[in-house]
Amino acid sequence: MILPIVAYGDPVLRKMCSEIEPEYPELDSLIANMWETMYKANGVGLAAPQIGKPIRLFLVDTSPFAEDEELSPEEREELNGFKRVFINAKIKSESGPKWAFNEGCLSIPDIREDVNRHPEIQVTYMDADFNSRTETFDGLLARVIQHEYDHIEGVLFTDKISSLKRRLLKGKLTNISKGKISVDYKMRFPAQKKVR
Repeated sequence: MILPIVAYGDPVLRKMCSEIEPEYPELDSLIANMWETMYKANGVGLAAPQIGKPIRLFLVDTSPFAEDEELSPEEREELNGFKRVFINAKIKSESGPKWAFNEGCLSIPDIREDVNRHPEIQVTYMDADFNSRTETFDGLLARVIQHEYDHIEGVLFTDKISSLKRRLLKGKLTNISKGKISVDYKMRFPAQKKVR
């Protein structure tokens, strides 16, 4: 089932999310719905707050990046096979000099900005079967995971740009929260009562 994606301005996007247990109600169907929602919106990641649930759950599928001709064959191969569910994730370390990459977000359509992030991270998390994992990721994988991780911490990519750029985007962001934007996927806008 395709779920509406919560738009910028909704308080759920600013919440520090709660950990969940294996008994979380209908977790398998929630994850399946999140995959379906993310693919319908042409995303490479989706966090639970983006569908209105303040829980520490996000998923990532970087396959679309594998088509980027500027990447090395090794990078393309790594990105093409990467599809993962992250439950109760914690970033344990970030390393390397920060680098800029143009990011967007399904909750903030039609806005893209360069964001500086560390190139390597170590993450502990539970997979979809609640097996504990600790892994190190780098490059674009690390970036996508950091972006989704920020969501479960109540942080948006627009928080990581300069205050001047944020001021310049204020009108666009207000329009997004009011639903004054055209999107080709289902969204829920904080200033409107209906989903569209």
